[in-house]
Amino acid sequence: MDQAKVQQILNWPPPRNLKALQSFLGFANFYRRFIKNYSKKISSLTSFLKKDSCFPLNEEALSQFHQLKEAFTTAPILSHFNPSLPTIVETDASDYALGAVLSQVSDSGKHPIAFNSRKLIPAELNYEIHDKELLGIVWDLKGWRAFLLLKFSPITVPFNTSCPQKYSLAVKPAGLNSYLNFIFQSLTALAA
Repeated sequence: MDQAKVQQILNWPPPRNLKALQSFLGFANFYRRFIKNYSKKISSLTSFLKKDSCFPLNEEALSQFHQLKEAFTTAPILSHFNPSLPTIVETDASDYALGAVLSQVSDSGKHPIAFNSRKLIPAELNYEIHDKELLGIVWDLKGWRAFLLLKFSPITVPFNTSCPQKYSLAVKPAGLNSYLNFIFQSLTALAA
């Protein structure tokens, strides 16, 4: 990024009203694909978009504002997608957001191709963590389908093993079964 633009971002004053916050988040949303865990980084800021919100920003939102400005000036350099390189789709789910990284492994190491994140909708907030992880995988496979269908080499989709309980594929709600079916069909299509 141009040094003059970097300086403008660093000098951006904290939003003092709804219009100023909308302006900053509009700018931020344009560059969201360059910021890892973007949705987590703006969660407190977006709570101020509600009509009954009072300014100035609270301490947590102000901290996220400054962290986000810093992230824009130090964002990792994304690599171009190469269909012949091994590809990794990594997802992470928290209590309130999904995050993902599409990476490729070359001789010089692992490089990010794209980042993706979003807040969970109210119904999804009730999911168990392993169900949120599956939702993340489905969401990533849909979002990066154009990249993944071009693949000529292996694709890795590691399942987060931080959950202490074993995940059973026995009887699950219809929505979850549709997630598993979509993952199976996607991976079958990608392997073909």
